[in-house]
Amino acid sequence: MAFPQNFTWGTAAAAYQIEGAWNEGGRGPSAWDTFSQTPGKVFENHNGNEACDHYHRWPEDVALMQQLGVKAYRMSLSWSRIIPEGTGTVNEEGLKFYDDLIDGLLAAGITPWVTLFHWDMPQALQDRGGFLNSDVAEWFAEYATVVAKRLGDRVNHWMTINEPPVIVGMGYQEGVFAPGLKEPYANCLLAAHNLLRAHGRGVQALRSHAKGPQQISLAHTAREPIPATHVPADIEAARALYFSCEERRMWNLAWWADPVVFGHYPEDGLRNFGADVPKFTDADMALISEPIDFMAFNCYTGSPFKANTEGKAKEVERGYGWGNPRATLSWLNIAPDAIYWATQWQSERYKLPVVISENGMSNTDWVHLDGKVHDPQRIDFLHRYLASIEKSIADGADVMGYFYWSILDNFEWAEGYKERFGLVHVDYTTQKRTPKDSYYWYRDMIARGGLE
Repeated sequence: MAFPQNFTWGTAAAAYQIEGAWNEGGRGPSAWDTFSQTPGKVFENHNGNEACDHYHRWPEDVALMQQLGVKAYRMSLSWSRIIPEGTGTVNEEGLKFYDDLIDGLLAAGITPWVTLFHWDMPQALQDRGGFLNSDVAEWFAEYATVVAKRLGDRVNHWMTINEPPVIVGMGYQEGVFAPGLKEPYANCLLAAHNLLRAHGRGVQALRSHAKGPQQISLAHTAREPIPATHVPADIEAARALYFSCEERRMWNLAWWADPVVFGHYPEDGLRNFGADVPKFTDADMALISEPIDFMAFNCYTGSPFKANTEGKAKEVERGYGWGNPRATLSWLNIAPDAIYWATQWQSERYKLPVVISENGMSNTDWVHLDGKVHDPQRIDFLHRYLASIEKSIADGADVMGYFYWSILDNFEWAEGYKERFGLVHVDYTTQKRTPKDSYYWYRDMIARGGLE
């Protein structure tokens, strides 16, 4: 087997998507509360007010994870549950919730991997500009310090921020996620720069106040070009596209990852974005490049590319009935090679271990007449993607962990409760949990330590 014995098998979820209890226990409102409670923003006007009621039902959910046999659980914290106004007064009841949850995980033999920010900016800070306000770095440092002092005696694995391209691209540029803005590109690049500064201050706070050795990263994502063939020209064209910064969008991986790892923005991005790039200092770049310990990466899908006559990547035209199957979300093509090339190329470029911090698929799951949830497509998805990771490890990539997204069906942002990603089915009316067939498949694979 290519998977090493110390490989981290995990699953994941995020606070706003599962916790519910949006106005209980002293929690303040977040930008996602405001957004989802605004008519027309989310499918059928769903919101995260109750979600999976994980706030009250977490012992049952931890028991499900224990029975699954995962070694780790990637969870996020609600900033406004801990500091309701984003800065200032700390909510003891909110901290106690996470104290109890983390203690419960550890008692079950599950290592918590904690994400500080998974999109749910406190509304009080969003009202002050959110990531468009340069003070966000200090707000985030204050929050990270509170968390590190309280939870850092038991938590040693951290991700500061989840998926910056989604936060800025879909929240500030396209307006389809909270806070629902459509800013000029210059403002989006400013928000991106402030976000990276906040990451750096978060790393400093965790290093200063958490106890013991810390493993810290930032959870990246991108759009994956896949070489259409194994012809070297196609591979090189796709690789060059993967790290290029040509399009005026937020999905350019190198724009986010190069500053964190290398301490500078990519030259092609600085050239292509020109006057829209915010002014920055050497001190900014030193802060952004505070050392991290691994590359966390969320990988779901990809598209095939071939080299044109000039050696540039050109997406392969796909007519009706093209081969790749799709999940129920329109953007989610089932493309297992994406995870192979992402781990290969990131290992080569950044020279850090890679953790797949999210990977999963949405499906039309329901409880069948026999009382079970049969999801053979998800089992096939898991098998194909894990086989690609296994091949990448065998071909030299340093991949140290995998987190299936997600443990529970949950609030899928602007798609509401329409999309089901979970290993466990949730009846949102009764909150009954039903493990799916994929749950048992993943359980047995973890027990074996890899694929058959």
